[in-house]
Amino acid sequence: MSSNGISQGSQASVHPSAGEDNTLRQRKIPVVPVVPERRFDPKAPKHIQEQPWTLTNFWRHFNWLHLILLFTFPAVGIYGICTTPLHTKTLLFSIVYYFYSGLGITGGYHRLWAHRSYKAKKPLQYFFAAGGAAAFEGSIRWWARDHRAHHRYTDTDKDPYNVKKGFWYAHVGWMIILQNPRRIGRTDISDLNTDKLVVFNHRHFLPFATIMAFVVPSLICGYFWGDYRGGYFYAGVCRLVFVHHATFCVNSLAHMLGGQPFDDTNSARNHYITALVTLGEGNHNYHHAFPNDYRNGLRWYEYDPTKAFIWACSLVGLAYDLNTFPQNEIEKSLVQQRQKVLDRWRARLNWGTPLEVLPVMEFEEFLEESKTRPLVLINGVVHDVTGFQHPGGQGLLRSAFGKDATAAFNGGVYEHTNGAHNLLATYRIAVVRGGMEVEVWKSGAGEKMPMKDTFGQRIVRVGEQPTRLQPPIEAAAAN
Repeated sequence: MSSNGISQGSQASVHPSAGEDNTLRQRKIPVVPVVPERRFDPKAPKHIQEQPWTLTNFWRHFNWLHLILLFTFPAVGIYGICTTPLHTKTLLFSIVYYFYSGLGITGGYHRLWAHRSYKAKKPLQYFFAAGGAAAFEGSIRWWARDHRAHHRYTDTDKDPYNVKKGFWYAHVGWMIILQNPRRIGRTDISDLNTDKLVVFNHRHFLPFATIMAFVVPSLICGYFWGDYRGGYFYAGVCRLVFVHHATFCVNSLAHMLGGQPFDDTNSARNHYITALVTLGEGNHNYHHAFPNDYRNGLRWYEYDPTKAFIWACSLVGLAYDLNTFPQNEIEKSLVQQRQKVLDRWRARLNWGTPLEVLPVMEFEEFLEESKTRPLVLINGVVHDVTGFQHPGGQGLLRSAFGKDATAAFNGGVYEHTNGAHNLLATYRIAVVRGGMEVEVWKSGAGEKMPMKDTFGQRIVRVGEQPTRLQPPIEAAAAN
């Protein structure tokens, strides 16, 4: 979900051209007045964030509106808890209003307006706009602008809430520290600038949000069961603080804790606990991998009530054109990520010296060296089995010293297991000239090289160990 703050901040957008502006006025669609993008002026004074912190200018580094609000709301909430009894009806309504305001952000601000992952009829748009205002996280336009920048520039200096700057910066610091508008990544919000509801919401956000966040819950609790004070403190302020920090956890925890089953090219992760408090937005790795999908929780057991709500709205015609990423591509990402995990696991294991780097030994040299140490030849690979305790008895092992035991190892005496072939690979020391495909690889005569994983390790699949009898290949000519 990655919230975009509590109130309006610096604006940065792609604006309509003059021709587009005239067209919009003819259609009577208001255009948000904005300041044109500045060109870099080397003589212009540096932004405060480009200046070092000192005792005389530290106060200028803060966004004081955000700072005051972020500390005032929790303080007022704590005061309310200490001075106001909590009635059961007020508690239940606070939970319901938390879900409503959360849906305004997740289903509206995020999936509808920021990502356009589905389309909504006007009644549903009004429903989400009112709920998002109750969350008091800025206007739709401001929220979506920063969120699109976050996706476009994830984990870079142009990411408004770059988690690489630390947990607290991604959680609240980016709102407390004054942002340099020239450093935030640019993003296109021309579609939002021509949306009448979004423009109205942006122009009148503060009074609208104040009514939805504090006045409405106070009036509902007061009118129906006489608890105006509890409605204000619990359903208003305390709920708001919880919604804020649950949302902020998507910027921080969901980029630091959890798994990355779909993509690991950025820091986004799936975090179940975060998903619980953010109505499904904690399934963040899936969201960053497929941002235009209206779902965040793909599987039935992944908590994503926002997905369920949007789907239910589509059944009654309030939502339509629900975007879903092709299942085939989703499964590709799963396979590729699991392969990466396997490759990391494989890289930690001892698979023996790679065949292509083993020295080549003449057969006569093998016979000569077998007189002084226990060497066994299997399918052209020489193994030094010093110290190995054979489970079938040392007598069987000694009978193979200085001999080609390929047939015996592959069923002539005993059909050895996959584990035995893997273990044998850790004892290999050389290949006999003309007896192994490694010579073909070295001479360049082989048709293909062995398959490698992402770490350069040769992939040895079950049944394909070099010591297993393989179909014959053309041997390299002796030098």
